Amino acid sequence: MGKIVNDSVLDAALNEIKTKCTLMTACAGQPADFAAANVGGLNFLADVIMTGTDFILANGDVSGRKVSIIEKAGITVDNTGTADHVALLDTVNSVLLYVTTCTALGLTAGSSLTLGTWDIEIADPTL
Repeated sequence: MGKIVNDSVLDAALNEIKTKCTLMTACAGQPADFAAANVGGLNFLADVIMTGTDFILANGDVSGRKVSIIEKAGITVDNTGTADHVALLDTVNSVLLYVTTCTALGLTAGSSLTLGTWDIEIADPTL
């Protein structure tokens, strides 16, 4: 018996990120919680303000649906360290929405950072 999911179901999950994310941070190591990823937190290196227009919902590359996070340039690095994770935060409700790995990059406080476009994809169910 096959499995299906309507795009609206997948979009609901992705819209949770799109509508609630107010901050994206570069982190040294995987943050365990909101406080660790937020400004001044244990893993925090740099941050950039986010709005709903920074996210684009579309069909997934293979199947399902995705939300693309647009490139953010000119981000001021606050703390020196090696960025190897990116976190999306809801600062209104103090929620760590999403964390992913990134290519490790050594950062120096006061320098500038660009976080390129990346996707969060939810695939269609399979047998």
